[in-house]
Amino acid sequence: MRKIIYFLSLLLCVHATVSAQYTISGKVSDASGAGISGAIVVVDGTNAGALADDAGAYSIEFNQAGKIKVTASSISYANLSQEVELGSEKNVVLNFSLANDAIGLNAVVITGVMNPKSKLESSVSVSTLNTQAIDQTVFRTTAEIFRSIPGVRAEASGGDGNTNITVRGVPISSGGSKYLQLQEDGLPILLFGDIAFATADIFLRADNSIARVEAIRGGSASTLSSNSPAGIINFISKTGAVAGGSIGTTLGLDNKNFRTDFNFGTPIGDDISVHVGGFFRQGEGVRTAGYTANLGGQVKANITKRFSNGYARVYYKYLNDRTPAYMPMPLKVEGTNDAPKWSGAEGYDPTHGAMQSPYLMQNIGLGPDGQLRRANVADGMHPLSHAIGTEFSFDLGNNWKIEDRARMSMNSGRFVAPFPAEIAKGSALASSVASLLGDTTGTATLAYAFARDGVSAFDNNSMAMRIHMFDTELNNMNNMVNDFKVMKKVGRLDLTAGFFKAYQNINMSWLWNSYLMEINGNGSMPLNVVDSTGNVLTQNGLYAYGVPAWGNCCQRNYNTQYGINAPYLGAEVQITDKWNAGASFRWDMGSVNGNYAASAQTTFDVNNDGTISANEQSVSGINNAAAMPVNYTYSYASYSIGTNYKLNDAMAVFGRYSRGGSAKADRILFSPSVYADGSAKATLDFVNQAELGWKYNAKNYGLFVTGFYAATNEQGGFEATTQQIIENDYRALGLEVEGAANFGDFNLRGSATYTNATITGGDTSVVGNRPRRQSPLIFNLAPSYTFKGHSIGLNFIGTGSSYTGNDNKLKMPGYVITNLYANIQITKGLTAIIAGNNLLNALGITESEETFIKENQINYVRARPILGRSLSATVRYNF
Repeated sequence: MRKIIYFLSLLLCVHATVSAQYTISGKVSDASGAGISGAIVVVDGTNAGALADDAGAYSIEFNQAGKIKVTASSISYANLSQEVELGSEKNVVLNFSLANDAIGLNAVVITGVMNPKSKLESSVSVSTLNTQAIDQTVFRTTAEIFRSIPGVRAEASGGDGNTNITVRGVPISSGGSKYLQLQEDGLPILLFGDIAFATADIFLRADNSIARVEAIRGGSASTLSSNSPAGIINFISKTGAVAGGSIGTTLGLDNKNFRTDFNFGTPIGDDISVHVGGFFRQGEGVRTAGYTANLGGQVKANITKRFSNGYARVYYKYLNDRTPAYMPMPLKVEGTNDAPKWSGAEGYDPTHGAMQSPYLMQNIGLGPDGQLRRANVADGMHPLSHAIGTEFSFDLGNNWKIEDRARMSMNSGRFVAPFPAEIAKGSALASSVASLLGDTTGTATLAYAFARDGVSAFDNNSMAMRIHMFDTELNNMNNMVNDFKVMKKVGRLDLTAGFFKAYQNINMSWLWNSYLMEINGNGSMPLNVVDSTGNVLTQNGLYAYGVPAWGNCCQRNYNTQYGINAPYLGAEVQITDKWNAGASFRWDMGSVNGNYAASAQTTFDVNNDGTISANEQSVSGINNAAAMPVNYTYSYASYSIGTNYKLNDAMAVFGRYSRGGSAKADRILFSPSVYADGSAKATLDFVNQAELGWKYNAKNYGLFVTGFYAATNEQGGFEATTQQIIENDYRALGLEVEGAANFGDFNLRGSATYTNATITGGDTSVVGNRPRRQSPLIFNLAPSYTFKGHSIGLNFIGTGSSYTGNDNKLKMPGYVITNLYANIQITKGLTAIIAGNNLLNALGITESEETFIKENQINYVRARPILGRSLSATVRYNF
């Protein structure tokens, strides 16, 4: 770290020695003449640039004579470039008047496309969230940003990770983002988005180092990366091309959270720029964990060198962050399956309660190699990542160009969270566990493991929980990715050839135990089983080293390596000035090897007291001596073809058809899909998609309307929480609408996606039904108003009703989340921000383990609700 600081200091000193010969200044304004605050003005091909102040004024210092091109850009406006000759005049005045571009159709897209083009000219559905739009989402977790992207369904209820994400009716059948790839700076974070307990968003954090988020749905995404047929969401980092930064501190007003964000970037001379940013945080979280559940942060840095024919960039990321993982929780459902009434179970607040408890902070048992091991439950989702990457782009002359992106990430960590395996009366749980531990009297009862308010007795007629502690060590999740491509322009034809090579290690150990706990969302107490003679049969709520209620399935270890080689080709032709067409093809070749080992029962004195207690007579360990091999290969083709026609400079139509695949990783281990010799079946799933869209940009508003079709052919994949292998086929038809409008100081953005999805094959008992958790309608609406440097805005996130299971019995009601933010400018550069998320404390259910209830009586289910209301205050200085 000292070497890095020294290096950056040296670069800053070099910058200080560069003397400017010219000053380019002026004003950036809109069509009415009002200044555009925060507009970016840059000298093309250099690092020279500036941000416009609150009045739209800017000033750039530059030290080279001759003809230059200067470009001004801003959110919701079309870019404007002007040429100027620098000679004897040292002070040059250059004013810009930017035309309105409410929906950003003139913005150039780089994610998931062969050749960067403006949205108006591209035959893909793509959206961009800039820093202002990201702030308007009032996000608390990274997944909450995704809910504002058209067509994206993000069940943002699991915390800062472990989120189920998909696009346009493509199913969520195994957790995570199976068909949607999450990227940073154009490369995947993990090669597979649905790795059990290691979903890609666990290793992704949003902070002020992000310049923008680009999201492509369907289209050419399937041919520009592996395992991404539904789309790509790409977090693009700031590079310091324009000098400036910010420092801000956020404090929870109704919760115990504290966070500091920072970022700073600057050009150093005319050809080097640097940027560094990140965050640090600590606190309990929105839910009442009862301890410091959020602890850690992230630092990112990059340095860019510009050449006359391109650029080279090196970057680094360090992530070490700890956040709680929110599993399904004890809820109560009354009424009927079709018209249920959802609420929290007695003693549990579904919007702020937590399964986490200060009374259950450790999990002890046998480790991956049979040694005693102790895990800290407070670790929750604890990603640890060191990543170093490079990015190069050069024009070779004669219409040849090469690009290369590469990154190596050293990833590891832990996932530990309490999961409610069963909710039942205390007396029933006591009898069940006592019988397991050898007590046959049938009169066992539950008692508090630690006397609550001096009372040890527990009401055995009240409800309690059987807890499976999902304790998983992410031993080695390292990956290496390299994406190289060469481009050649021949007249109106653009040709691209590329080669994608990647490696992903998945080394993971499941080390689960079983507990009994009361239902209490604010410090749930472990419960011990006491026999009729007063003997305590359990230790602080722990009744089994393993999960006997699930057949001791889940003490396991796997160490597998996944290699991918994928050549790809693309061709785009500008048929006329208004009409272009393109096609791309990709061939993925995967090789998988390694081993996996299941559980074995043994007798072991875990607490080392010299006595084998009842729960130590059958301790789950990993049977490494009987590890099974994994050794198979796969290959599949993906393709995409599309065309775009500009009706005029403000309107275009496009169409596209695509087919893409997604390979399975750990989800098929421990299943019939892997044979004894390590070969495998059912390793691939496919998505076929069609799109037809219309784009329009008027003076004050813009619209992007897309009709879509998606057919998913899915093989069996294992889901840990249901202990089931899910294998179905799906079809979806729908309409996606994205719009924006600017009327002076008033701005309105929003989107809505209607989806008619059906199960078309697989389990015959559910064919014809709507896929689980698939709502026909999702939408977001974000109005905002700016005045005298201040701004205020709302953000509505909504979803219609859906079913908890493919059997289409129990409904989850629709809901609307209301968010609010107010930016108050205290003085130049200094802003106070008040933010409220889920202001009305809506109860939204995203998933449930139970798929039906007994009607017209009280039912207790295990379901995952969204985060409740939270308020925060931020003081930020922009410089």
